[in-house]
Amino acid sequence: MADALKKGSLIRVNREAYLSSVEAKASAGDPPAYLLEGPGEVLAVKGDYAQLRFRQPVPDIWLRMDQLEAYAGS
Repeated sequence: MADALKKGSLIRVNREAYLSSVEAKASAGDPPAYLLEGPGEVLAVKGDYAQLRFRQPVPDIWLRMDQLEAYAGS
């Protein structure tokens, strides 16, 4: 599914993929709910990584594309 993601796509982070990642191990505590619930927007794609922005007052982040899935909405 990550192959279909591109700039402007709405995403959420796949819990299992993220929790087993280096990024999760480098972070303190449990991931925030907005990260796993979405939606976030893909701002840019470089190689295997995507720059993400969430509708929260938080900085943009970079995560691997294989940790992302399309946001299905509510």
